[in-house]
Amino acid sequence: MKRLIFILCMLLVVFLIVWLVAYIHKSPMVQNSEYQASNRDTQIVIYDIDDLEGEVAQIIPKGGFDYIRGGAGTEQTMMRNTTSFDNVDIVPRVLTGVVEPNITTTIFGTEIALPVIAAPAAAHGLAHVSAEAGTAHGVAAAGTIMSVSTYASSTLEEIARAGRGAPQWFQLYLSKDENFNRQIVKKAEDLGYKAIILTVDAPVGGNRIADLRNDFKFPLEMPNVAKKTMKTKGQGIGKIFAASKNDLSPYDVMWLKSVTKLPVIVKGIQHPDDAELAILAGADAIWVSNHGGRQLDGAPGAFEMLPEIAARINKRVPIIFDSGIRRGQHIFKAIASGADIVAIGRPVIYGLALGGWRGVVDVFDWLKKDLRRVMVLAGAYNIEDIKQTKLHPNSAGGMCEK
Repeated sequence: MKRLIFILCMLLVVFLIVWLVAYIHKSPMVQNSEYQASNRDTQIVIYDIDDLEGEVAQIIPKGGFDYIRGGAGTEQTMMRNTTSFDNVDIVPRVLTGVVEPNITTTIFGTEIALPVIAAPAAAHGLAHVSAEAGTAHGVAAAGTIMSVSTYASSTLEEIARAGRGAPQWFQLYLSKDENFNRQIVKKAEDLGYKAIILTVDAPVGGNRIADLRNDFKFPLEMPNVAKKTMKTKGQGIGKIFAASKNDLSPYDVMWLKSVTKLPVIVKGIQHPDDAELAILAGADAIWVSNHGGRQLDGAPGAFEMLPEIAARINKRVPIIFDSGIRRGQHIFKAIASGADIVAIGRPVIYGLALGGWRGVVDVFDWLKKDLRRVMVLAGAYNIEDIKQTKLHPNSAGGMCEK
């Protein structure tokens, strides 16, 4: 009898330890017996951000990897997102005395450790069992902002807890159900999210050939919309986009402004006229992006359109930029061309897959180091100095100086 009591007591102790660890970390695992995402929890060595893609391909299922990595069509626009940065050069400066540049900046009154944030991206659970909760932990540790997709694998509550008070923005795909839109925006507000990102460039899914060849269907639920507006597990991205509101207009920006006190950022702007429309409708910031080359193939690289959009906006509202950022010179060039901050998507997810939250921190730390190096060599002490820098068009490109 005493032996039985001892065994029961030991089992109770083990149960309490497991429960306590889960309670402290607040990073729920997203698992599926048929889909084996990474469960790594380690720091990673980065020589070049571009190296991460091949490493991730070796450790997560092909369908999930191709969904994360891939672009639309023949991926010409996706490739131009990065190669278009080569159209302009940063002219080195000397005798400036710059040794330890200050890379901190502020957006909507929030100070961040570097002018780079995490872009919203669906289904981080494809990369790692900790999903967006793990990403949020890493982004918070890196000292910057986590943008959370409507189509996340973790709940808004789980992500907010994992961020431990660090700034987070919520990205909204408008549903055809207006009540749901109100409810999820209100939930984000109540949970402490600091801004709402309205994505407007996905009225239909892009022609993602890799997903079609793989017959890719999401193996994990998207809990923030599942059972509320649509089924997500077992669906392709095209069907998920089709279930969202796809007849967006400036009135949707005005409606969103009417139901929230948070800043509204309009994401997916690629034309100066659309930036103007968004601002007239009440947008508090413009997010220049072509969805990482995942929507319209044959469009310009996002960086190619940034200077023209920035000129039209003329500092009336902040500009966030994404699509193609992979190194410090890209960050520098985007800011010199009119962006206030930039965002990264795939590199964050690759870091998550390779090392969990620690891998996310390592990605941002690598960018911090690379940006500082570029700033020293360009003679820029702080972010304002970058904004005043004129880029030099090279012989291969046609972009003009700012």
